[in-house]
Amino acid sequence: MLVKTYGSAVHGIDATTITVETDVSRGIRFNLVGLPDNAVKESQQRIDSALRFIGYRIPGKKVVINMAPADIRKEGSAYDLPIAIGILAASEQFIAIDLGNYVMMGELSLDGGLQPVKGILSIAIRAREEGFEGFILPKQNAREAAVVDKLKIYGAESLKEVIDFLSGKLLIEQTIIDTREEFKAKVSNYDIDFADVKGQENVKRALEIASAGGHNLIMIGPPGAGKTMLAKRIPTILPPFTLKEALETTKIHSVAGKIERETSLMTMRPFRSPHHTISDVALVGGGTNPQPGEISMAHNGVLFLDELPEFKRTVLEVLRQPLEDRLITISRAKFSVEYPASFMLVASMNPCPCGFYNHPTKQCLCGPGIVQKYLSRISGPLLDRIDIHLEVVPVPFNELTEMQPGEKSEVVRQRVIKAREIQRDRFMDKEIYSNAQMSTKLLHEYCAIDQAGNLLLKNAMEKLGLSARAYDRILKVSRTIADLDGSENIQVDHLGEAIQYRSLDRDGWGA
Repeated sequence: MLVKTYGSAVHGIDATTITVETDVSRGIRFNLVGLPDNAVKESQQRIDSALRFIGYRIPGKKVVINMAPADIRKEGSAYDLPIAIGILAASEQFIAIDLGNYVMMGELSLDGGLQPVKGILSIAIRAREEGFEGFILPKQNAREAAVVDKLKIYGAESLKEVIDFLSGKLLIEQTIIDTREEFKAKVSNYDIDFADVKGQENVKRALEIASAGGHNLIMIGPPGAGKTMLAKRIPTILPPFTLKEALETTKIHSVAGKIERETSLMTMRPFRSPHHTISDVALVGGGTNPQPGEISMAHNGVLFLDELPEFKRTVLEVLRQPLEDRLITISRAKFSVEYPASFMLVASMNPCPCGFYNHPTKQCLCGPGIVQKYLSRISGPLLDRIDIHLEVVPVPFNELTEMQPGEKSEVVRQRVIKAREIQRDRFMDKEIYSNAQMSTKLLHEYCAIDQAGNLLLKNAMEKLGLSARAYDRILKVSRTIADLDGSENIQVDHLGEAIQYRSLDRDGWGA
């Protein structure tokens, strides 16, 4: 007897429906075909044990299972459930009702329990698009899938529950979530705040500008100046997720298996802070079975690279292309996958190996040329792609002990949101959403400067030895400063403030 069940394969961050065709006929062989990997092939042993544990068995006949389309590689243990149900239905060990109306995914334990799997949100979205009535999956993944409306989500704890449900003996409670209500309730639940930071008003101003325009930023300063503390608070002043951004980000984390058990939808922008020993593949994504890397995990959020010069040179250089294209393409001989990578890069570094170059009170212990050699670990092309360079100095003792709280994140965030709304209206017909993403053509259109501004910029370019790319970055940052001021045109003072944020471009800095 031939029976069809339905699963799904995740390719990149999108899913493809897989038809699991099971035929039980006369003979004694078990065949699993359709380009399965080793984890899928090993399902026979898991299914055999799970079925025997709950009183069923793999029939002693010829069993042929085809996973179509057969030219797409099937990976992972999530196909255990549709294969097991297909075997039982094809061997007539139970009568299934409306089997073709459901997508099923889940890994089986040896006792018949269902274990959570990756990529559930992408699979649920594809199931809804293809008109399936419901999605049967492990109970631990149910809240994640319930984000998708117009699709019935049934979370089961065991294979026995699924069998009884499909045969009409048991009613599994449908998992329902009011996505918009849950999203609104958790969208601003941060445990940290800008008010915690004492002093550093110039740094806070630069972080506000970076957040308002989506600009990449690097902070350079001695140990203990507060660089990491400030960086961790950037998500608190970024505009809250839109529902579309939340779904897109949740899909990536779902594919990577990084969604917490009780989480249905990510409501806070991601903040990723990989260690400086990270490999190229771990940062950009890839591997034998391609998975999203830290760059894609930071999509719609912040990627924080602490102690930037300590990262391997090859790791830093792979950042250059995604910073421009906001997309990662991982190519293999037979296929390629794309992961979105629209993130805000925030980096920090010490000015020298000992950390005290330019320190107001402590003496630098580094020898001649050591400071410049340390800074040269970061290539010029990468620095050019960072819009704001910021020197951070230690907070004086009198400011550190001041009891008066600083400005709250929510107050700063409102100014950032207002500036982003100006940009949204400006780029309504374009495929960008912030000043940092402007092309050269858009720079000419929206960043016109008057004669006084042109003269100021010319002098700065000549005296600081700035590149053409740095010229573009200054215009973008000055456009954001003008937006924060509510100014339609870029003024000389906006340009002046933007120019001061190119400290690492200065000829002889650190010499």
